[in-house]
Amino acid sequence: MTHSFTVQGGDFVNAGLVSTEVKSLLKTIGFDPMLVRRVAIATYEGEMNVVMHAERGTVELMVDPRVVVITITDQGKGIEDIELAMQEGFSTATEEMRAMGFGSGMGLPNMKRNADDLAIESQVGKGTTVRMKFLV
Repeated sequence: MTHSFTVQGGDFVNAGLVSTEVKSLLKTIGFDPMLVRRVAIATYEGEMNVVMHAERGTVELMVDPRVVVITITDQGKGIEDIELAMQEGFSTATEEMRAMGFGSGMGLPNMKRNADDLAIESQVGKGTTVRMKFLV
């Protein structure tokens, strides 16, 4: 099964809807609740990165009996230093985003913590692709 969702950058009103839909689909299929929780957390973090740092993006869900794959691709400013961005507490969020409760610098670390495999490709000025695999 595959499914694709669109995420609009800057749309804080609808932020979190995609990860909620992914969670609902996985629960309907009947996956283990702990796996569903890990996928939902990691997807939410990626979705929020698109909302906060990109013009738009897509979240692709691929499910087979052995693995769940989430691929998040955005058209945004990209990540200059992925190693630095992976450090807990590092954030490029604006003061406005922090005032709304976002930008604690835990997004990418939380994705890594919850996924069995994480790969990031980014090009400054063009965008970022994050691929997460969750073993079933």
